[in-house]
Amino acid sequence: MQKILIANRGEIALRIMRSAREMGIKTVAVYSEADRNALFVRYADEAVCIGPPPSAQSYLQGDKIIAVCKELGVDGIHPGYGFLSENADFARKVRAAGITFIGPSPESMDMMGDKLSAKATAKKYKVPMIPGSDGAISDVKEAVKIAKEVGFPLLIKASAGGGGKGMRLVEKESEIEEQMKLAISEAISAFGNGAVFIEKYASGPRHIEIQLLADNHGNCVYLFERECSIQRRHQKVIEEAPSSVLSAELRERMGKCAVDVAKACNYSGAGTVEFLVDDQLNFYFLEMNTRLQVEHPVSEMITGLDLVKEQIKVARNEKLSFNQSDLKINGHAIEVRVCAEDPMNNFLPDIGRLVVYKTPAGPGVRVDDSFEEGMDIPIYYDPMISKLIVHGKDRTEAIAKMLRAIDDYKIVGVETTLDFCKFVLHHQAFVSGKFDTGFIKNYFTPEVLNTKAVELEEVAALAGAAIFAGTGAETNATVEAPVKKSQWKVNRLN
Repeated sequence: MQKILIANRGEIALRIMRSAREMGIKTVAVYSEADRNALFVRYADEAVCIGPPPSAQSYLQGDKIIAVCKELGVDGIHPGYGFLSENADFARKVRAAGITFIGPSPESMDMMGDKLSAKATAKKYKVPMIPGSDGAISDVKEAVKIAKEVGFPLLIKASAGGGGKGMRLVEKESEIEEQMKLAISEAISAFGNGAVFIEKYASGPRHIEIQLLADNHGNCVYLFERECSIQRRHQKVIEEAPSSVLSAELRERMGKCAVDVAKACNYSGAGTVEFLVDDQLNFYFLEMNTRLQVEHPVSEMITGLDLVKEQIKVARNEKLSFNQSDLKINGHAIEVRVCAEDPMNNFLPDIGRLVVYKTPAGPGVRVDDSFEEGMDIPIYYDPMISKLIVHGKDRTEAIAKMLRAIDDYKIVGVETTLDFCKFVLHHQAFVSGKFDTGFIKNYFTPEVLNTKAVELEEVAALAGAAIFAGTGAETNATVEAPVKKSQWKVNRLN
């Protein structure tokens, strides 16, 4: 494999290109008009514009991407995550074109891409399942009957769902009809598939996932777990590895179950099996993600492996160079997603120019991004600016290192999730490890950040008064770009 095309954008495209370059592999970027000046475009050996900013007219244009591969003599396509990464039809077209898809087979994607078929496949290996409906439901009366058997609270979930879309929490019988209609409508809008099913809502649930690697020769290993319970709108904000609640025995049981799921669908490459763990440490299969995960760096930090390189090796039909007994957990890693979102306003996305953008550094600190100072955050894509990852000898050191890194991260021009992440890392529930997916609901309100902003404003005012009194002169300042007052308070003075 001499040349690969990265069918993605932003930080994941740049991250894949760096690993490919270290392997002596040339890279091709495809980009939309909105990303013309992006770092990943400049880093690639070749780059081709494939359409206007909207994803449907650019990054989701599978046929155009394959045509670029043929024109430039590309050997393989790495899809990253999102966009076409779990599109089985695209993987088939890639294979039919004589190009290597750096990921699992389309058949494996089909089996695991639909939550209901994934559950049916996992059941064959007696992987624990959350109580719920055996298949898709559309009749309200049937839903009420199943709900009474399962018990409240429960979730109505889209079979083809992901990222919290098509998911509704139901706490009593009278809510079923309305929430079911909303879930079906959202599922059709987001995935073109209105199939939904019912699942028991576990108490005190934690979201824990197992990272897998499998080759084309029957070898499969698990790279331990990631704790992903700090979420907003069912989407992850902070991830860590390993989890603070898993014993060695439970880790091994969950790992073996994940490997069984992979074997059930003849999986190859990097993948993740997601589990729900209740407050009694019972675990249940949720789904399998047939791609690289956003949070894969924390697994890399504790294992010393480069998952992108391993994906490429598997795609080249190489055997895994290690077995399960070779893998050990080294220290602790934490990742925070730095998103252009406003935690003070229900985490709504924010857009604007990065007037100031200074990333942290130092031992054990990693920043995966694709931005630099002066660039704009596009409105068309996910609002994630970067992933900030740290590694320490243990969880206590990792938390301290992350807090320092957040303080060193300077962003002015857009609201970000940095201060929210700092709030979480300081919170006793997180520090003690006694938290679940309800962390935001249980502990967070915008006022906790607003209180801090007011305190910082008072400090700034006192400092300014002291400076003015000391010099006895006024200072004329020139502002080159509009800066939001609240961002200056939070990001410049923390």
